[in-house]
Amino acid sequence: MKIFPIASESLGVRSLSVYVEAGESKILIDPGAALGPRRYSLPPARIELEKLEYTKGKILEFLDKATTIIISHYHYDHYIPGANYDGKRLFLKDPTKNINKSQQDRASKFLRDKREYEYADGKTITRDFKMEFSPAFPHGEKGTKLGFVIMTMIDHKERMIHASDTQLLNKESVEWIIEKMPDLIITSGPPTYIGYMKDSWKTGTKNINRIILETNTKIVLDHHITRDKRYPRFFEGLEKEPLTFAKYLGVEETPLEAYRRELHKLENGERISLPFNLE
Repeated sequence: MKIFPIASESLGVRSLSVYVEAGESKILIDPGAALGPRRYSLPPARIELEKLEYTKGKILEFLDKATTIIISHYHYDHYIPGANYDGKRLFLKDPTKNINKSQQDRASKFLRDKREYEYADGKTITRDFKMEFSPAFPHGEKGTKLGFVIMTMIDHKERMIHASDTQLLNKESVEWIIEKMPDLIITSGPPTYIGYMKDSWKTGTKNINRIILETNTKIVLDHHITRDKRYPRFFEGLEKEPLTFAKYLGVEETPLEAYRRELHKLENGERISLPFNLE
């Protein structure tokens, strides 16, 4: 199995897009990218807009060669609404059950011109490899208003779970992961940058460490956690150091959104030091 992380916050945009080759199948999970419309009360900096345009082009290249598309939920950083999905096998989060109103409306618009698709929740597909989808789990804490997501497990010589935006904050999703005993997890970390989510640091650390201790899995941790400048310190509290998408690919981490204030100051001609290069 070949795994290629495409886009995430450590690569400059909001996303958790991953391309997987398993046997003859070419699978693209969550083909979307977006920017936070406001952060520190600021709109995206120019370099963020440029990075988003570049990243969407890259996702569309993978979309073109993929045979199977998986969409874990209907937030715009997880799919591109107007992209061409014709001729692809589409596995989608069920838009009729365990879904909030916002995502239900988006799903309805997305499916309006789609003729062939399958609801993935709880399904298992067996080919020359095994692909299993989780039931719908909360997008973060239990009871969240952000809706539900599905996770994807692909088992082909090794076992990988794309845990999407569970944020590893609810017990049920953590237990589903542990039950599958993955070799690799690709997942969103907790949204520690959000003020009212003050317990997410503690809960996320506890749950991730439980997964590590019970499975000894390798973890690629990105997305919400890397919107927080303090994410390296969060990583230090884990039993095993995770990788970001950037580190997995062997490139420099560029968490642009976390440094939006500084990026705007640079645009205004101020001399600002950043922990990464912009070239």
